[in-house]
Amino acid sequence: MSGRQIDRERIADGVLAAVVGALGTAVAAFDDGTTALDHVLVLLASAALAFHRAAPRAVLAAAVVLGTAYVVHADPGPLCALPVLGAVHTAARVGHRGLAAAGSAVFLAGYVATGPGTQNAAERAGLLAGWFLCAVVTGLADRNWQAYLRQTEQRALEAERTREEAALRRAGEERLRIARELHDSLTHSISIVKLQAGVAVHLARKRGDEVPPALLAIQEASGEAMRELRSALQVLRADEPTGTPAQLVERARAAGLAVDLLVTGDERPLPRGVDRAAYRIVQEALTNAARHAGPAEVRVRIDYGTRKTSGQPGELTTAVDDDGGADPDRPPVPGTGLTGMRERVAALGGTLRAAPRPEGGFSVHVRLPLEEAV
Repeated sequence: MSGRQIDRERIADGVLAAVVGALGTAVAAFDDGTTALDHVLVLLASAALAFHRAAPRAVLAAAVVLGTAYVVHADPGPLCALPVLGAVHTAARVGHRGLAAAGSAVFLAGYVATGPGTQNAAERAGLLAGWFLCAVVTGLADRNWQAYLRQTEQRALEAERTREEAALRRAGEERLRIARELHDSLTHSISIVKLQAGVAVHLARKRGDEVPPALLAIQEASGEAMRELRSALQVLRADEPTGTPAQLVERARAAGLAVDLLVTGDERPLPRGVDRAAYRIVQEALTNAARHAGPAEVRVRIDYGTRKTSGQPGELTTAVDDDGGADPDRPPVPGTGLTGMRERVAALGGTLRAAPRPEGGFSVHVRLPLEEAV
């Protein structure tokens, strides 16, 4: 939240407290027998509303105590409940329904106990009870509305992020397709041209004939074309990560996902293929958790293991677990993301387990050998 927005909220809370205080003191002035102490109680109860965002429970307690003391001392009309109504509404708005109802009951008990036992007093008490009920209900409705707005905003941010990731994935797949097409067509043809030109030059020199300049130019041009084509294919096949798993975790946290990251083992630079695969797997797993796990907690663990000195390959272990609503009895149908994970892991000679956990939630567990991926 920006500082400007905080300042606006503080001004709004101050205005609310001032308006309620002005109304309360104006009403109290027309009641018979109102004393200076009564005006102080009304003003203090109203002033407490200025802090309802920072301490809603304390504001509710102060408003109820001060408001009850006022009605016990002065026996005012129903409008004396304005500060307490505001405190009850704000307490219900932040989820303290029980406290809001209890505060309403305490104030109503004090109001009824001090009023005369007439039909008019009973009607006023019933009116106040309806007001307090409305304050609690509107507070809960406001809370649900704010939660809906936050959820909608989070979904919009998540949709934007997944669209960007899907676009990057499609672009990478298209680059790989073009690279395969170029490799299968141009590379083979240029290799044949270079080979034939080399054979012709060799035979001409073996016979003692003068090598035609055009033949030498073909041999040189075909070699240069091969080198440039290899460079172009290397660029097209480049699929380097755009960050680190730690940065992915930070992005997920910024989007509202509760994520913990644990890195263990002998951390060191990884082979390019393993590094790229680990990044993409964590990226896909966090995306799936944000989309399907609901309000869950996610744990990302990356274990580098230890350096091997006996000739045995080390391995990188990557695990992403959430405690969402995945059911072990109803495993999900593998989509494009899980299929892409399996293909990456299989290409590096690793193993992947992606399935619901027995205790609930979903788990992605990957082991990638290091030496085989170099």
